[in-house]
Amino acid sequence: MQPILPQPAAGAEVLVVDSEGKPLGRGLFSPGSALRVRLFTRDPAQSLDAAFLQTRLTRALALRKSFGLPSAETNAFRWLFGEGDQLPGLIVDVFGETAVLQFGTVGMAARRELVLEALQAALPIRTIIEQSSAFAAKAEGFEAKRGVLVGPAEGASLRFKERGFQYEIPGELAQKTGFYLDQRPLRDRVEALAKGRRVLDLFSYVGAIGLAAKRGGADRVVSIDSSEPALSVLRQHSERHALPIETLCGDAHELVRQMRGKERFDLVICDPPKLAPHRSARVPAENLMRRLVRDCSELVTPNGILILSSCSAALDLFSLTRSLALGARDAGRSATVVERVFQGADHPVPAAFPEGLYLSSVIARLDLHA
Repeated sequence: MQPILPQPAAGAEVLVVDSEGKPLGRGLFSPGSALRVRLFTRDPAQSLDAAFLQTRLTRALALRKSFGLPSAETNAFRWLFGEGDQLPGLIVDVFGETAVLQFGTVGMAARRELVLEALQAALPIRTIIEQSSAFAAKAEGFEAKRGVLVGPAEGASLRFKERGFQYEIPGELAQKTGFYLDQRPLRDRVEALAKGRRVLDLFSYVGAIGLAAKRGGADRVVSIDSSEPALSVLRQHSERHALPIETLCGDAHELVRQMRGKERFDLVICDPPKLAPHRSARVPAENLMRRLVRDCSELVTPNGILILSSCSAALDLFSLTRSLALGARDAGRSATVVERVFQGADHPVPAAFPEGLYLSSVIARLDLHA
């Protein structure tokens, strides 16, 4: 009979072995999680010390540089993407001279000081901000900190360049780590598709997609968001870059319904907040997305384009496409997917961890039913 060992402390390093006692690797223990151990190395002798963190951060930075990040046009990128960079429980985004981090496990949070030291040693960072999720912290059993950890307090505002646009986002407005870096590839595609089109951008936040569309030559851009502070920042960016964008503040679902029969757009982008935070919410999320597609479809011109995005791994590409097909049919349209777009290269996905592919977008042409 195998001896019963005492349970490790929360966040402790543990050796994982198979049923025969063969080492599988080392990880960090999360007693409050369904995933009790997150492996960070297959080497049973390796410890998660400062040198190890430094090596992983340096390797992650080298990967981004190999894909051209940062660049003269873009100095905002995801430096560290948890499992994608073999440091589960840690996300780090860079915005110019500022790094914003999120801890997702008790083990990584317990190594907060080591992480801060490693970040500053790997890249010249002036300010470090933590924006850890209170929900994740409660589930894992650690204290989520929010605010400036290193540097001047005024550094809470994010100032950065992305695809040649100059952004400034107040710290109190920042969503997640501050900006949706993962949608950079979609912004590229919208800019390429927008010329001569009337564009509607739903759930716009600070207007990055709208700016891309207008720079791409859109005749008209309307951006909708429920946050007036976000739209205020959008208008500031619009004025700064001399790219006029119309804004509407309110619930996107309701405003779209009010527009039916009154407005038509050649290109509609629908990128709602996360609808399925876990797999048990997949079916309700599919139904809500189907209704969104139905309502949006009534605003799209014949042979126009609808772009639909999901930032929920549980609402994957298959589910998203199914919602698109059913919602378009409900509106008397047929949808043909012409492109699929995913998160950028600074959000790498291990082949053995497909759940890391959490962001999917479909670009579809909407035809009238024959």
